[in-house]
Amino acid sequence: MVTGMLIAESLRVGAELNVVPLHVTRIWRGDVGSPPAGQPKVWTVLHFEADDDSAARLGESLAKALDEGPWYVDFNTADEKFVVFAGKVFSYRSGDEAGRAAALGHAATIGIPEDQMDWSV
Repeated sequence: MVTGMLIAESLRVGAELNVVPLHVTRIWRGDVGSPPAGQPKVWTVLHFEADDDSAARLGESLAKALDEGPWYVDFNTADEKFVVFAGKVFSYRSGDEAGRAAALGHAATIGIPEDQMDWSV
């Protein structure tokens, strides 16, 4: 089962996610304090699930839907991590430090604060 979180404000205006059925398991809205430039102070977070066989398609769809700037979506299958940015998808297996480092390196280049780069697998 794919499990992940999507910040609604990270989607580009006009973007639509309809390639992969998502099951929303939780929605919360909160004040994130002092976000970096390009991010609003209040986020709407959707926790979701999907079928494992849709993970790659979900990553590609999210890469097309995310706004440019300091945004990403991360999700997991049982043994693989996906980190998705606007136009770019990273995936790596559990314990693959090189794969994780590649995603972290890209995140740093687009202005994602280090304390938001908390994904692993």
